[in-house]
Parts: sequence; C-alpha cells; structure tokens
Amino acid sequence: MGTLLVLYPAWDAAANVIDARRSGGLQANSGQKFNALTSIITAVCMAAAFAIRGNAGAVLVFGVWALLAGLFQLAVGIGRRKLGGQAFMIISGAQSALAGIIFVKQSFGIAPGIAQLAPYAAFGCLYFLLSALWLTFRKGHLPSLRDRQTP
Repeated sequence: MGTLLVLYPAWDAAANVIDARRSGGLQANSGQKFNALTSIITAVCMAAAFAIRGNAGAVLVFGVWALLAGLFQLAVGIGRRKLGGQAFMIISGAQSALAGIIFVKQSFGIAPGIAQLAPYAAFGCLYFLLSALWLTFRKGHLPSLRDRQTP
C-alpha cells in the first residue's frame, strides 16, 4: 500500500507539469506549479510517514495532500472555465478536497486500507480521462491560453 500511496502524488505531479507545459508553461499556471510542488513533497513525506507510522501516517499525509491538491485543482479549473472542458477538473478538485478532509479524520481512528482509498483514485482517473477526451476532441472549437494573451 505504501508504494501506491507514494506513486499517486508522484503521478499527479507529472500530470500537472505536462498539462501546464501545454497550457502556457508553469509560470502562466501558478496553481498547477504549486500543485506539482505539493505533490512532489507529498510523495517524499508519504514514504517517510508510511515507514514511521504505517497506514495511519500515510493516510494522514495522503489526506492533507488530497485536500491541498483538490483546492489547487479547483482554482485552476475555475480560472480556466472560459476555455471550456474544465467542469471535470472543477468537480474533481472539489471531490478531492472533501475526500482529503475525510481521510485526515479517518487517520486518527482506524486508518482506511487500499480498498477504501481505491474509489478516490478511480474517480480521479475517470475525471482525468474525461477531461483529456473532452479537450482532445473539442480542441478545434476552444480558444487556447495563447489566444487569450495580449501581445
């Protein structure tokens, strides 16, 4: 379980960097920049927390990360809503923030195992896929960030 909990924020960091590069770069997307940094730090902290406190420590770190990443994702989605295709990012961010609060609370009791955390990851993957598909197939109809910038 520890390996999966470390890989999840590492994957999120990579996804944020790739998306930001395709949307004007990390400087133009401060929410994604901070989200990527938070996710990288979380991956390192997750490994340490799991080694020291087992599932409870890892779930606590995971919950704090889910809350912060969700808030950053929500902010990015709201900021880009005029580009279209951001509804999935907004929903995913709100769900992640709420799940983060629940995970933090659970970490002080009987920490959930992988079976209880899997739906969170599954919905995150689903929203990521839906956003990617929407933006891929609607790309010709949507303005890009570069189109919105003034010379």
